[in-house]
Amino acid sequence: MKFLIWLLALFAAAVALTLAAHNPGYVQLVYPPYRVELSLTLFVLSLLGLFVFGYLAIRLLLAALRLPAYVRAFREERAQSKGRAAMMEALTAFFEGRYAAAETAAVRAMQLGEKSGLNPIVAARAAHELREFDKRDAYLADAENKTVGEATMRLMAKTEFQLDQKQPQSALSSLKELSEAGKRKHVGALTLELKAQQQAGNWDAVLDVTGQLEKRNAIDDTLAIQLRQRAWLEKLRSQDHTAESLRALWKSIPTEFKRRPNIAASAAQSFLKMHDPVAASKLLVESLNTQWDSDLVTLYGDCHTDDVTAQINQAERWLKTQTDDAGLLLALGKLCLHQKLWGKAQSYLDASISLRPSQAAYNSLGKLAEKLGKKEDAFNYYHLAMELEEGK
Repeated sequence: MKFLIWLLALFAAAVALTLAAHNPGYVQLVYPPYRVELSLTLFVLSLLGLFVFGYLAIRLLLAALRLPAYVRAFREERAQSKGRAAMMEALTAFFEGRYAAAETAAVRAMQLGEKSGLNPIVAARAAHELREFDKRDAYLADAENKTVGEATMRLMAKTEFQLDQKQPQSALSSLKELSEAGKRKHVGALTLELKAQQQAGNWDAVLDVTGQLEKRNAIDDTLAIQLRQRAWLEKLRSQDHTAESLRALWKSIPTEFKRRPNIAASAAQSFLKMHDPVAASKLLVESLNTQWDSDLVTLYGDCHTDDVTAQINQAERWLKTQTDDAGLLLALGKLCLHQKLWGKAQSYLDASISLRPSQAAYNSLGKLAEKLGKKEDAFNYYHLAMELEEGK
């Protein structure tokens, strides 16, 4: 169709030229005393030529006037292109672990006018890896002053730097600033908060953040259990407890964790420090009846309640099934020693040492020998205890 239109236009032009060539008209231009006569065809062609020339001249002039702006735009575009290339080079070098090269490329990108907030952040992260903290902080300040809408990226990097330098309170302040900026805590921010709360020893917050990460399926179940276990342990080991607060804390611990030997042991030791052997004895019995642990039962021998005889009976019931447990025999020896059952204490302590020699067993035998007035035997037992301690 387009070919047909061009063909018709060509025929029309040919006809127009033919008619114009045979046109008898003419044009007369008079400027006294001069007079010029032109054929009409030549006059029309001259006008057309003058129009085309004028048009081209105006276009050329406009192009000349626009040339500086064009050159400036071309240079800016070329600089931006080089800046983007430098930024990509910085990112590639950073993830390859070439931190010095990454920092250099990021700085070059900024010098070329690349305005992305990635550049100062990459430079800061690279400087942090190179342990050049003054330069790192300068890059972060540059990111804060020159980038818009990049607060999350900058604050996340700042938080990581503070955590690496064991500054949990500063890290928590940075995360708070992130929240105040209206940003919802994403998984990455929650993970950093978890680390910061651990470093700060805020174990209630550790439990809370762990729960949030679990709801988002962002943490392994095994790791979550380990984190909770450590949090409860650290809370039990706190030096700020009163007898009432310790009982309330023990009551708040989930049953699945109460039965774990390390948590039960820590709780029992805390109750003993609070001079509450009854609570310590009770929780040890509950834990041992659920899950036997040789190290845990040793603590049972330190729980001297008002009814030690009942404790001895309980331990001897365990002995029917745990006949070769050195920890249980040691506990029985301690309880019998406390009740002044010298013969049974000697027998249980000797049996414990025959299975697994321990400093606690030798020290208990030393105390027993002192009670019986056997000073030389006591000295020998204490000496054996010291040798075990030195051999560790």
